[in-house]
Amino acid sequence: MEIPMDKHKQFEGLQQAEIIGHYTYQKIAAAQPQSENREVLEKISRDEMNHYLIWKKYTGRDVSPNRFMVWFYSFLSRIFGFTFAVKLMENSEEKVQVIYASLLDGIPEVKQILADEEEHEKKLLGMLDEERLQYASSMVLGLSDALVELTGALAGFTLALQNVQLIALSGLITGVAAALSMASSEYLSTRAEKSEKKPGKAALYTGVAYIITVALLILPYLLLKNVFLCLAIVLVTAIIIIAVFNYYIAVAKGENFRKRFLEMAGLSLGVAALSFIISYFIRMWLGINV
Repeated sequence: MEIPMDKHKQFEGLQQAEIIGHYTYQKIAAAQPQSENREVLEKISRDEMNHYLIWKKYTGRDVSPNRFMVWFYSFLSRIFGFTFAVKLMENSEEKVQVIYASLLDGIPEVKQILADEEEHEKKLLGMLDEERLQYASSMVLGLSDALVELTGALAGFTLALQNVQLIALSGLITGVAAALSMASSEYLSTRAEKSEKKPGKAALYTGVAYIITVALLILPYLLLKNVFLCLAIVLVTAIIIIAVFNYYIAVAKGENFRKRFLEMAGLSLGVAALSFIISYFIRMWLGINV
């Protein structure tokens, strides 16, 4: 079927996007242990192949997928979970949706493709069930509590103690004790709620998230000597952790990234600033020099 030369590259680009989706969904599906999730992803993969074949009728040739993109999304699915990878891929196709909309009048099959892309696949994605998202609230609890408590504590220790070894020791003791406390609280809370989450796993997600955050925030005090440089790095690290985690949740659960990020960052930095100020006045009041 003949198509105008100016449309040829555009159609080949759409064709390649569909074949990338086909192979990516296929690879992610093959790695899924749960049959329900695997079937959902395989169905989407077949839809992408059907869309590819539609565009092949117009271009008259096969188009190779971008192997790096297939690998990239498959890699993300292993690190952050398949729900995050799939939804990130869907979000990146917004420009493709605009192109499809502009072709509605000229290409009869586009209507069906859009129906699949915008409705059918979204329904399928809504059916996806992943353990790490079920326990996202437990991870949020561990991360947010660790960021708020430990950034505040480290800010206070930095001014009050002004010794990297003492600050690291105090921070580790505080962090580990708080992690165990939070994990225990999450276990009891989940058990009392009688939700679908398992209390033991919920406690594990909370505790691990807390400990990882503690390790990242304490690390500067173990490597550097300048206490105020360490504190600056801690605050930057806290912002990065907040940004990465909230981006993950925003993509995977379709929530507002900016609102979540500003709320969590403002709370953590506000507590750190308040702790720093309080520590200054306590140090002056007691007249203690370490």
